[in-house]
Amino acid sequence: MKHSMKLLATSLFVATMALTACGGDKAPAQEKTAQAGQADTTKLETKFLTIATGGASGPYNIIATSLAEIYNGQFGVNSKTQTTGASVENLNLLNQKKVEMAFVMSDSLSDAVNGVGSFNQKMDNVSQVAALYPNFVQIVTSKKSGINTISDLKGKRIAVGAQNSGVELASRALLEGFGITYNDVKVDYLGYAEAADALKSGKLDAAFLTSGLPNSSLMELQQGFDLQIVAIPADQLAQIAKTKTFFTVNNIPKGTYGNDADIPTAAILNALVVRSDLSENDVYLATKALFENLPKLQTAHQAAKDISLATAQQGLVAPLHPGAKRYYDEVAATATQTDTKPAEEAVKESTEGAEAQETQK
Repeated sequence: MKHSMKLLATSLFVATMALTACGGDKAPAQEKTAQAGQADTTKLETKFLTIATGGASGPYNIIATSLAEIYNGQFGVNSKTQTTGASVENLNLLNQKKVEMAFVMSDSLSDAVNGVGSFNQKMDNVSQVAALYPNFVQIVTSKKSGINTISDLKGKRIAVGAQNSGVELASRALLEGFGITYNDVKVDYLGYAEAADALKSGKLDAAFLTSGLPNSSLMELQQGFDLQIVAIPADQLAQIAKTKTFFTVNNIPKGTYGNDADIPTAAILNALVVRSDLSENDVYLATKALFENLPKLQTAHQAAKDISLATAQQGLVAPLHPGAKRYYDEVAATATQTDTKPAEEAVKESTEGAEAQETQK
């Protein structure tokens, strides 16, 4: 009997300890579950952030390479650039979910969201992060070519950019605006570096290079080549812009390519776009990192000096991604709370504060 009672007591003790153990684990288990359900708002949900750019020597690729390095370092994601035929190809890659982000020209983006031109249907999986710097149309020839105006291009062999790129779209639109079709010229579809090489070897009479300033391929071409930029008269361009609204009147500044005076030309805004299906938090963090690291991007390429928080929402072509809007709204609210300081000043102070904290570590 005593032995039975001892066994019963032992069993009750073990059962009690088991229940206590279960009860003790309950809170941590619930806590872990709760923590697992909360997204880390400082990290990207996506593991990959591929940025579609353009030719290897173009501003798109140079700026995007620095941006990818920032994303890699800040978020630990696999971010890299993909060289492409530029805008139209980039938008198709985005739509096919083969890349997450892309640099494109606003003319191609306009066609994509409206389903015209190179796009058979409206693209709905593209959202804009920011309007970037302007691309300048640079019609390049040699001083001995006798080409002084766009009209002089008739009958000439010209490069118009990679086929179906934003550069080509702009080239075609400008030529048509001056009454020239592809039937009136001999067309070569070449990127920046290839066009510069062909000019230097005498295989081309002229080339359209539409990019930020300066274009590195033209800087190299300028060495040992009697480079000349063909002007686009502002009054005639203004007429073309009435129907091709993505064009604006601008100038290639004096001294860019050794030119003695400003050269009137057309400009088109570049755009940074993402897939619409990327999360709000991912795009918020990507947008924030972009603007807080502008000095690094500007060091990478001079064209990035025209990227501005103040103008990022001007001239938008595609719908603004909610994540980008969240960042802009946050900066605006911060500026209001700090006696309406300019948004860019607020970002600068935030960046300087972060750098100071990093230094103290």
